[in-house]
Amino acid sequence: MRILVIGGAGYIGSHTVKELRRAGHEPVVFDNFSAGHPQALGGSEVFVGDLADPGAIRQCLEHWQPEAVIHFAASIFVGESVTAPTKYYRNNTVGSLNLFDALLECGVKRIVFSSTCAVYGEPRFLPLTEEHPLAPASPYGHSKRFVEQMLADFRTAYDLRSVCLRYFNAAGADPEGELGEDHDPETHLIPLVLRGALGAEPLRVFGGDYETPDGTCTRDYIHVQDLARAHVRAVERLAEGWAGEPLNLGCGREYSVRQVIAAAERVTGRAIPYEVHPRRPGDVPRLVADNRRAEDALGWQPQWTDLEEIVGSCWRWMQSHPQGYAD
Repeated sequence: MRILVIGGAGYIGSHTVKELRRAGHEPVVFDNFSAGHPQALGGSEVFVGDLADPGAIRQCLEHWQPEAVIHFAASIFVGESVTAPTKYYRNNTVGSLNLFDALLECGVKRIVFSSTCAVYGEPRFLPLTEEHPLAPASPYGHSKRFVEQMLADFRTAYDLRSVCLRYFNAAGADPEGELGEDHDPETHLIPLVLRGALGAEPLRVFGGDYETPDGTCTRDYIHVQDLARAHVRAVERLAEGWAGEPLNLGCGREYSVRQVIAAAERVTGRAIPYEVHPRRPGDVPRLVADNRRAEDALGWQPQWTDLEEIVGSCWRWMQSHPQGYAD
């Protein structure tokens, strides 16, 4: 299939573009390169455009005539969304509405949406299932929740079939070393920990007094290649006639911040200094996914379930690309 990948030059998007090619599909990328990297696309066709421009979206769809769309484009920083909510509702929610309008005008009826576990908010029970109440705690989470609701309504009204993939903590890098994580600013824990192994300033650990085994927050880390595989399988299932539904994408295992630091020290063979600071507003003590519905719906299981292997793939990328894609 020809698949239009919105935001395909970003971290998860670029890994998915590579996985689509590996599976025999033809990915075409739509990106404004505000955060993505042209070097990550491996020669895929690119249409430079922005979801704020409905005309550009329609032009791209009319030219390439994709059979389905995978939608990654979004602003992603939770803290920033609290101080700049207008940006998040405009980029994430209004931009998505522009895309959906264009899909309907051009007759494209299949979409895989990059959502987030942030739609759940403060966990009422763990592991989190898809039936957990949706109560986002940030404008970022709300912006994704609104898109999920639009897709549910559009399925009913217009037969726009969709699947919303709710990620937990994306991590790791392409095992072949071609792709990796290169954010500015970097907010993900594992690359920040590894920067400490490279001599950066001590890592700031927010909160050491949570009700967890070692006092630090726990999270469910899912390897980026496993996320990419799930997107490919989801778009294939939609083509097979599946109506789609929200699905959790996580490993079903939780690791604390101190466990991540210890794993990084074993992988790198270096001590990683860190400082414990007060808790950060909005952080929840624990997050872990129940991923059984994704296993049933997609025939998918995470292959990267060992924390040291996930950290090791990120470390290899950082060693070979110390300046990220600038190298």
